[in-house]
Amino acid sequence: MSDIAANLADVQARIAAAAGRAGRDPAGVTLLPISKTVPEARLREAIAAGLTRLGENRVQEAKGKAEALADLSPRWTVVGHLQTNKVKAMLSFADEFQALDSLRLAEALDRVLQAQGRALDVHVQVNTSAEASKFGLEPEALPDFLKALSAFTSLRPRGLMTLAAFTPDETVVRGCFRRLRTLATAAEQDLGQPLGLSMGMSGDFEAAIEEGATLVRVGQAIFGRRATPDSFYWPGEA
Repeated sequence: MSDIAANLADVQARIAAAAGRAGRDPAGVTLLPISKTVPEARLREAIAAGLTRLGENRVQEAKGKAEALADLSPRWTVVGHLQTNKVKAMLSFADEFQALDSLRLAEALDRVLQAQGRALDVHVQVNTSAEASKFGLEPEALPDFLKALSAFTSLRPRGLMTLAAFTPDETVVRGCFRRLRTLATAAEQDLGQPLGLSMGMSGDFEAAIEEGATLVRVGQAIFGRRATPDSFYWPGEA
């Protein structure tokens, strides 16, 4: 068994255990492997181990990988902050976007999608940590944002996404996750549809699952430690 396959099996076992502790069905938690900085050869190994979807933060890096791996046809999710001038590039390969945080970006996405005659699954990013360095809507702005989002008919809201505070204090981290869960519960009543919760990464995905995550974004626990610091991808992270 390759190290990636072994790591993947370990992560899946940890997901199942965390779900069990919360009295949840592990099938209700989706694993999104985050492949930033991982080279093509390692990604081919990962796909051979059973991965069918990969997540990336930066459009240029992700687009290159999508082109290189086109023969294997993995599905791609973009989870990082997106500038409007990168919309067309992102839509050339991705079918899911998890960092929607402004109506300006929603309008830009919708305009291109309408021209292409297609739709896009999106998660709305919320800043539950109250850290100025992080992207995402302020929690208080979420209800009005979701109402306005209904005008963009090519965008399909599937859930909410957050980055917890970067701290060893698990109480603070869990507080971020609980805040998102509370926001989702209120939003579901307004929208009349269920919303997923994309929260938790390699260092905190088990706590996220115990707090209600339906999707966890795991990179280093599968692919190994990155040489590039998280601050290169996640503003405010060390």
